[in-house]
Amino acid sequence: MDLHVGDVLSWQRTFTEEEILRFAEITGDRGRHHLDAGEGGRLMVHGLLTASLATKLGGDLDYIARQMVMEYLRPVFAGDTITCEVTVTHVAQKDGLREIALRSVYRNQHGKEVLVGTSHGIIRD
Repeated sequence: MDLHVGDVLSWQRTFTEEEILRFAEITGDRGRHHLDAGEGGRLMVHGLLTASLATKLGGDLDYIARQMVMEYLRPVFAGDTITCEVTVTHVAQKDGLREIALRSVYRNQHGKEVLVGTSHGIIRD
């Protein structure tokens, strides 16, 4: 895929209680806030599970992240629909690869930002 500064990619999904419980099992993160219903009787989604939306977009690009920085702004709960919008902020061709930098904004179904982040890495030619 030919990438340019300013290109925007997005991915959206709704998190389920089953996914939260499976993520807790896989990671071992069994914090009460992920296993006991909280706000509105719903489970809180793990931050890294929320952040994983960007990995779908990265996989589509064959992007290999070298660094990811995330800031969690508000909680996400089972049943929330989150849209991850990734903007390309840097592209530089090197021998056999492209260096890429990205900025990510995650919003819930109400348009409120829940997570923002940056990443840089490579895409091999």
